[in-house]
Amino acid sequence: MTGTLVSFMGMAVGGRELSLEMDTFQILFFRSLIGLFVLCLILFNKGWHLAETRHFPLHFLRNISHFGGQFGWFYGIAYLPLSEVFAIEFTLPVWTAVLATLILKEQMTLSRFSAVALGIAGMLVILRPGMGVLNTISLFVLASALCFGLSHTLTRRIVWFDHPITILFYMTLIQLPIGFVLCLNNWAFVSFSMWPWLIVVGITALTAHYCMARAFAIADATVVVPMDFLRLPLIAVLGYLFYNEILDIFVLIGAFIMLSGNFINIRAEHKKAKQSHISG
Repeated sequence: MTGTLVSFMGMAVGGRELSLEMDTFQILFFRSLIGLFVLCLILFNKGWHLAETRHFPLHFLRNISHFGGQFGWFYGIAYLPLSEVFAIEFTLPVWTAVLATLILKEQMTLSRFSAVALGIAGMLVILRPGMGVLNTISLFVLASALCFGLSHTLTRRIVWFDHPITILFYMTLIQLPIGFVLCLNNWAFVSFSMWPWLIVVGITALTAHYCMARAFAIADATVVVPMDFLRLPLIAVLGYLFYNEILDIFVLIGAFIMLSGNFINIRAEHKKAKQSHISG
């Protein structure tokens, strides 16, 4: 989880620095290009059989959604305080719970409903519609969380069939041409000073996924997810140190409300799984 936290913060800072010279679509293109290069090296060592799949349509739909999420996230990183982007992103469990109920036919339990209700309440505190705080960029970030929710829901379906390396491989392979086509109209020359940040974004996009998956494989969600919540205060500190960003108290309150709902749901799911294990 330390690797996950460092990866997300590195990706955020890298995205902010790159946005000074590059269009968001161009950033996404290079992110996929570097990621695909790294994954090809991994497949060369582990075997190209990991690139095989019988569920390409699911991968394609997942990555269209994931690309939309990535665009909204990087676009928000360029213009909003980093802490606000991360706080709005925490609505992700809300959309995942709703979409999993609709698509995967998972049961909407009381704890999951509590997480959805508190997530929406926290979101309203952060965005404060009608008070001049809600803007187009915030809506892009909110839409990105919804796209990520669909992407996560489809990922939960794909992992029944394919290896995580396979999922990451098709993520970069499918999103690479999409980013390339969309960035052609605003293509900018990449200066020498930007290349280290491109490498940071390309590498951390992979390590964030890998480290989170490894954390869940080693420890319970009740241990892993609270550590993920540390992303908000840590990115707030980085925003203050590097960009003189002041943390909005409403962002902090809204994030606390959302995280409370997530934690209630995680505790309930953990208790349910424990009881099921005992009875089994």
